[in-house]
Amino acid sequence: MRGLFSIVAAVAAFAGTTGAIPIITVHPGNKYDVVITKENTINATTTANGTSISARALDARAQLNITSENTLNATTPAPSNGTNITTHSFSAQTTQQLPLALVNNFGGGQINAYVTGLDPSNRLVMLQPDGTFYYPTSDPSQTTPQPINANVAIKLGGQGSTTHVTLPDYISAARVWFAEGDLHFYTVWSQGTNGPSLVEPSAVNPSDPSAAVNWGFVELTNNAAGGLYANISYVDFVGLVLGMSLLAGDGSTQTAQGLRPDAVSTICAQLSAQTAKDGMPWTDLCMADSSGKPLRVLAPIDYLSIDPSAFEHYFDAYIDQVWSHYATNTLTINTQVAAGEVTCKIQNNAFVCAGDNRSYAKPTAADIFGCNSGPFSILGSDNDVHRAVVPRLCAAFNRGTLMMEGGDLQPGLEAGSYYKSEPNNWYSYYVHESEVDGKGYAFSYDDVCPDGDVNQSGVVASGSPRVLTITVGGPGS
Repeated sequence: MRGLFSIVAAVAAFAGTTGAIPIITVHPGNKYDVVITKENTINATTTANGTSISARALDARAQLNITSENTLNATTPAPSNGTNITTHSFSAQTTQQLPLALVNNFGGGQINAYVTGLDPSNRLVMLQPDGTFYYPTSDPSQTTPQPINANVAIKLGGQGSTTHVTLPDYISAARVWFAEGDLHFYTVWSQGTNGPSLVEPSAVNPSDPSAAVNWGFVELTNNAAGGLYANISYVDFVGLVLGMSLLAGDGSTQTAQGLRPDAVSTICAQLSAQTAKDGMPWTDLCMADSSGKPLRVLAPIDYLSIDPSAFEHYFDAYIDQVWSHYATNTLTINTQVAAGEVTCKIQNNAFVCAGDNRSYAKPTAADIFGCNSGPFSILGSDNDVHRAVVPRLCAAFNRGTLMMEGGDLQPGLEAGSYYKSEPNNWYSYYVHESEVDGKGYAFSYDDVCPDGDVNQSGVVASGSPRVLTITVGGPGS
């Protein structure tokens, strides 16, 4: 079986390539090349003692390279965002059977849609073309992922057409996938939950069976308690261009138009130019097919799973400047919750914030790009101040706003000030530059913004959704 270490070695073979050509060339394999992580698996059941486990949690079956990046488990927590947009108190009637309108503006090959998620009983489901749920199963005796051969591909009509489907029940931890061609899904038995895990395509693995397919997804949860929450996420990668709009029960419309049709090639060219300027491996974030055509762009945190040494010292000088500045100056964090504004200063070589149960040591590049490790980790024992400071402080590092005029208040600067100083998360900047309306998560806390300012996350939400429209291939004419 070809595992993670052989994949890393294969990628390293491309590491001598520089310039505008993407560094990673995909070479799709079969079920033995699947690398299973928390981001591309979903597990269906609770544990044997009846307790539930979190979505996309780590499955310890090392022989299958099951990690936390490509699995989805039984109970999905709300996205850990920087503002309170994921906390809904809707009084309107929720919509159990959610209509989807799938608009095809793509000028290439056949587009197929797939829907994956968990039903109200936390069972794995995939939507079939007839509008019913298919329930994937797995064989506990099998030690390799088994392909799903059921009819779960919803074929869209040609360019300019709209395909209508309806989700038959509430769904959580869901993704609506779109692909130019066929995506490959698998199941594997999860020892942690005594049930099946759905193994989804991995954007990071150049040997994934779906690696040569142009694909993308939107994420959504629709349940009785909170209604619909959906977003376009580029936290992990940019691929097939998608946009969406939500018609709510009161007749209002929310939109996140997504990327322009040429976004992938444009972002790759911009990242290549950025590499020429600062010498950092931005151009290496691009993946290409065997002909050299860009397929997708990986986020820096995902590329670090391939080359952990990339960007190793990128933020070092900036971090030293921040630490020196706030040794004698005060950083104020507007928590935008009951704690109000809290003050922070450098003490004993760490940020110490009033009322926070933990301090913040100097972060690494991986801590900044991922926003969930080192000083930006959030533990179950952390208090509300810490939970509010983490997203706002990490967002400031990604956007390069801490040393700017007005940067002593976070979040305080408007969106037009983001990414105007260096270093910053250039991937995030160029993704937003290619978005029609600037909306769509490009790092984990992209929803952090001053009160009343533009939220860049690309979220749509309603307690009474009427129809969710998803557009493939750009907004069209």
